[in-house]
Amino acid sequence: MFTAAAESFLRQARESREEELRRFAARVSALLQGPEAGAEAVDGLQRLHLTVAATKYPRQLNGKFVELLQTVLCSPKSPEQIQVLCAAILREMSPCNELILSCDEIQDTKLLSLVSSVLLAQEDKGEVAAVGQRVVKALEKRLPEGQSARFLLPVLANVISLSPASLTEEQTNVVSKKLADWLRYASIQQGMAQPSGGFFSSPRTKQPAPITEVDGAVATDFFTVLSVAQHYTQDQWLNVQAFSMLRNWLLCYGGKELNTLHPGDKAGVDRAVTSVVSTAGPRERLRDKAFEYCQRLMEQSTRRPLKKDDGDLQKACLIEAVTIMDIICKQDSSYVCRAVSSLQMLHSRICGDATYARALLPIAQFFLNHSKLAAVDSDAIYKHLFTDIPAQLFHNPSLAFEFVQFCKDNSQLFTDSSSIFRQSFPNLFKFLAWNSPPLISEFVDLLPFLLDPGTAIEIFHLLLDLPCLTAALDIQLRAAALPASERARADPAGKPGTCLEAFRHPLYKGLFQHLLRTTAAPQDAPESLVPLRLLLGSLAGSPRVVQCAETVPVLLELFFRVVAEFADGSLINQLVVLLLQRSDQLYEIPAFKEDVYRVLGSQLAVLCGLRPALLVELSSEILEFSGAVSNLQSKEPIFTHMVWAVGEYLSVSCDKRCTVEQISRFFESLEAVLFEITQLRPQACTPGCAPRAISVLMATLTKLAARSQDLIPRVSMFLSKMRTFVQSPAVTSVYCEEDLEEILIRATELMNLLKMPSVAQFVFTPPVASTRLQREANDSLPVALRMVTELLEPAPGSVPV
Repeated sequence: MFTAAAESFLRQARESREEELRRFAARVSALLQGPEAGAEAVDGLQRLHLTVAATKYPRQLNGKFVELLQTVLCSPKSPEQIQVLCAAILREMSPCNELILSCDEIQDTKLLSLVSSVLLAQEDKGEVAAVGQRVVKALEKRLPEGQSARFLLPVLANVISLSPASLTEEQTNVVSKKLADWLRYASIQQGMAQPSGGFFSSPRTKQPAPITEVDGAVATDFFTVLSVAQHYTQDQWLNVQAFSMLRNWLLCYGGKELNTLHPGDKAGVDRAVTSVVSTAGPRERLRDKAFEYCQRLMEQSTRRPLKKDDGDLQKACLIEAVTIMDIICKQDSSYVCRAVSSLQMLHSRICGDATYARALLPIAQFFLNHSKLAAVDSDAIYKHLFTDIPAQLFHNPSLAFEFVQFCKDNSQLFTDSSSIFRQSFPNLFKFLAWNSPPLISEFVDLLPFLLDPGTAIEIFHLLLDLPCLTAALDIQLRAAALPASERARADPAGKPGTCLEAFRHPLYKGLFQHLLRTTAAPQDAPESLVPLRLLLGSLAGSPRVVQCAETVPVLLELFFRVVAEFADGSLINQLVVLLLQRSDQLYEIPAFKEDVYRVLGSQLAVLCGLRPALLVELSSEILEFSGAVSNLQSKEPIFTHMVWAVGEYLSVSCDKRCTVEQISRFFESLEAVLFEITQLRPQACTPGCAPRAISVLMATLTKLAARSQDLIPRVSMFLSKMRTFVQSPAVTSVYCEEDLEEILIRATELMNLLKMPSVAQFVFTPPVASTRLQREANDSLPVALRMVTELLEPAPGSVPV
């Protein structure tokens, strides 16, 4: 009933909006058909455009109004502003069935641009091809006086982005020739200011001044997008537009035959190097002029600009120039050696300036793609990129995203060609520590490429310390912002009172330096970062630190999945020992610790399954951990999975070195833990462990007893006392009835199974046993337990006293 009422309300609201839109369109229609469409018509069209752009029902405008918009758009009497607004409304209505526009007979380039924008918005391949043909035809011949190709290049750029195959090879050759000329032969004199037409305007004009560079020097070379003038000529505007579309044009048509290459098709560009076509002349000429243009931009980009905005433009143009140079070298390898020398000099000039950091990415990309062909060592470029930039600019969010995306896109290339990438993981993780939510998906893709047997242990530590790294980065930034007078060296004899004071204090300086290191340093790791974690505890509630902590469980799970693919026995043993040790050494964020314990517990069971022999090889460490009741109370997920693994894999069938003595030691240790948490002395504290832990402890003790049958009487007696335990007021006040019933049922099933030792030994055989029946029995253990219980105690619901 509610749904029907809501639908009715929404329908009425929609119909009301549609009717209001039609009435408003009728008023605009009357204004457009008046004797003179003036400011009121402009205002009405602007309002209508906003309404149509915001509504979900722009097609409710009737066909006559759509026809009127097209008529006004194409009328030579219509003011330009009204034509622009009519075109904008028609674009918003696309696709439109009532459209009758055509660009075939239009001679005015401004009108051709507006009409073409409407036709391209229809996203019809036939219309796109027709527009492309018409635009190229207009560019091919000399335009009439007063017309400019400036209005056509944006249309052409849209055509090649929508449908590169819509242009023929002959047409692309025509445009390539035009682009080459516009890039290289634009005027080097400034444009003339348009006369104001005022009373004091003079027909005499001054000689045009030469263009200048961004630093104010008179230009001595050809015009580029970075050349400066007060007024620009038409061919200079075409130069700027040609450069803006150059990258896509080269990707589509610069290197091979048509109809098969699309923007972003890197494989196609690589194949283009070996492609030779008979009509490659215009393309080769365009590549040559484009290469010269990029070299000129590289020279201009390092000049000191007079205006800040020019500096931003310099860097953007430099990035584009290096990217285009990379494309040209992919299409024609004869340019590689020329490009390498230019880029090496460029790198030496800008590498010390942090404001050029983004430009270092395409430079590194170029050397990744071409250094092998050019036979040059690029490690210095990679080392600077991975060492200095993350350490200095981790807090720049846009750079962080571009940098990590660059690493992700080239991760395979880096791992195949340079060890610097993998060794720089401490620096790369600074981006994640500071920008956690936006970068987590990128690091999920990146992490597998950073892991190998040499980095796994260090990355494991770093993942657990990631929130601590975020806090340390915060302190680093704040310390750098302090005035020089406040950066005095702390008194070595005194104790620092704040994190900022501790940053440079000898007691903590080494710990900060290790956490903020730029490269892998397994040999230089301090014994413990516990003092630093305690010091940074005051920042544990920082939103940035908390957000970072939330990403750790995801990456930890991925870490173990990847490591499991290559880890040998030694590495697995190391990880298990470290896992148990580090469970006591986590940054003090309660939710973070709880999530990490959950992941570490589940992955501990996986590691034990991969290498059951570790139960014997690490028996001392495991006994120490599993024998402590405090670990059960504070780290229940890890403790429970560790105890489960003991019951599952501590067996001679998993490792011939397993002895009865070892089984007995584990039994006695776990028996003491279970006794401690289930004893009902008057002074005893109320039990605080999870019911699951009690069930796992009971099951593990039963499994061990089945493998060393002298222990069966002890565990049977213990299990028989569980009814008293679950009925105690101290216990019933803590656990719910369902949990207590489950504990009692499991105790009964295990005790009944032990009444048949040979059956118990068979049922509790570890899953690595050879027979299919044993594996199935283990997989369906609860079913097996219940079956035995039913055989021994037919009366439903009967339990031991």
